[in-house]
Amino acid sequence: MAAFDRKDKSRYETFSRRAMLLGGGMTAVFGVLAGRLYQLQILQGDRYMTQAEDNRVNQRLVAPLRGRIFDRFGVPLAANRQNYRLLIVPEQAPAGVAAVLDAIGKIIPLGEAQKSRVLKQASINKKFVPLTVTENLSWEEFARLNLDLPYLAGVQLEVGETRDYPFADETAHVLGYVAAVSPEDKTEDDPLLDLPSFRIGKRGIEKTFDKKIRGRGGQSRIEVNAYGRVIRELGRDPGQPGEEVYLTLDREIQHFVHERLAGESAACTVMDCTNGDVLALASTPGYDPNSFNVGISATEWKALTENDHKPLINKALSGLYPPGSTFKAAVALAAVEDNVVSPDFAVVCTGKTSIGSHDFHCWKKGGHGRMNLHNGIKQSCDVYFYEVARRLGVDRIEAAAKKLGMGEPTGIEIPGERAGLVPSRAWRQATFGAPWQQGETLILGIGQGYVLTTPIQLCMLAARVASGKKVSPRIVHSVGLERSQSAQAEPLDFSERTLTLVRAGLNAVTNEGGGTAYAYRIAEAGMEMAGKSGTAQVRRISAQERLTGVRRNEDLPWELRDHALFIAYAPVHAPRYACAAVIEHGMAGSRVAGAICRDVLLFTQKRDTANRPPAYPVTAASAGAASGAAP
Repeated sequence: MAAFDRKDKSRYETFSRRAMLLGGGMTAVFGVLAGRLYQLQILQGDRYMTQAEDNRVNQRLVAPLRGRIFDRFGVPLAANRQNYRLLIVPEQAPAGVAAVLDAIGKIIPLGEAQKSRVLKQASINKKFVPLTVTENLSWEEFARLNLDLPYLAGVQLEVGETRDYPFADETAHVLGYVAAVSPEDKTEDDPLLDLPSFRIGKRGIEKTFDKKIRGRGGQSRIEVNAYGRVIRELGRDPGQPGEEVYLTLDREIQHFVHERLAGESAACTVMDCTNGDVLALASTPGYDPNSFNVGISATEWKALTENDHKPLINKALSGLYPPGSTFKAAVALAAVEDNVVSPDFAVVCTGKTSIGSHDFHCWKKGGHGRMNLHNGIKQSCDVYFYEVARRLGVDRIEAAAKKLGMGEPTGIEIPGERAGLVPSRAWRQATFGAPWQQGETLILGIGQGYVLTTPIQLCMLAARVASGKKVSPRIVHSVGLERSQSAQAEPLDFSERTLTLVRAGLNAVTNEGGGTAYAYRIAEAGMEMAGKSGTAQVRRISAQERLTGVRRNEDLPWELRDHALFIAYAPVHAPRYACAAVIEHGMAGSRVAGAICRDVLLFTQKRDTANRPPAYPVTAASAGAASGAAP
């Protein structure tokens, strides 16, 4: 019995130790769990609560409204309009996405490419993610879809914002356009560029001031479940709209110029001679910038790129042309200023002059007879300017042309401007490895040969001659509350005597009988214009053609006809507006380009833009301008 008790006692002690060990182990385990729980819930509770909230709430970037662009009188040239969008939620379409697309196609046009894109997106995205089918629907299309919406399972209709250009091709070359962000555009750290529907400026003013017009993105707080499904929107910050831009353009003058150039491959610019404000800058044909915003079709792109009138090129800034006889104004200024010729210096024009065995012909067969400075400009005698150029030499012609702003960009705020070319001895040697020839000086004297210019430079030339000041074109008045700086123009580097003599010749071109543009003068008293015509050859006329008779421009293919150019300013007694027009292959400077400048300057003066207060935003800077600073 005693032996049994000892055995039972031993078993009891063994059980107790095991129980204590097991209990201690469980206590330790629960202690660790409790400690970990304390760490997670008490010590790190705020951290994990924030992470849980982040899993529940998504922050989504919201694109801001793009800043609008106005003309000088507050007319919107680029604005934002409602964008009607059509979306499909695949999980809400029991018949399948393809069947819904077919049903939509019976209501509005849907291309096969659109359908393929949506079906591809549906195969790779989650079923509850909305898919964009099409954007920029017309109101009629949007209304038809809303009418049938109860029968279109899975279809959603939304209203957003998109860029709109109400005057389309009239202002396309000035404003440019916006389009989707390409990989090459992502050179800056801006999350807005990653939004699929975000648009940035690609050309024109839209590109120059893109970052300021773009605005600051907002945020939308979205509650989602564990699968990413949107439950509700908790809050929204719309962001900050982009800054608004005011241009110096007058939309009415721009419209008139564009209509006047209709059907031509041409450019025309109108400037205020006193401060350089560009009132119109037109290049035709144009294009519809709205097409690039919504996505241009392959057919439209092909039509634009294969058009021989080059609608995508801003000819006013990027078109390079021989200035023809419009360049004689610069040659005349140089000759009088440097005392190479006097007003009475005369040349007898027989229809040609010669250097060695080479003949240089005047545009008037048989010649003009005896020509002095006044009549040489008035009748645009080539032989007179051949002799003036020979006496001047290329160096002094180059210097005068550069004083007038030729051969370098004007600095206007639109990208893509080209510098043109005023040739020199050094340029000739560097380019061709050969010295300058005297015959090239004669050709330069009538604006042919190597010299090239842009329409905006020709307009600036006219403005500088008219005002006697170094005015330069500007087309942006202000961006937001920041006004574009316009320094007071300095006097031109020509004496008043020189300018007066050349202006008298330009006045005779249009207002004296026998002037090359007398038939295209402005007859209204007090609105008369002065100007200079130019006809620039695009091909060399061979000796054989001269012997057998030069073919008329009208008989040549369009691309071989001469360019027509004209520069002008008005009114003559107190110049306020300058104008330049270039009509590609327009054949006759006075008859074509001169008539356009006449009509444009007459319209501009009658509109009397100078005496109408613009709608520019009032800032501290502009208040200072009102008290005497340059406008």
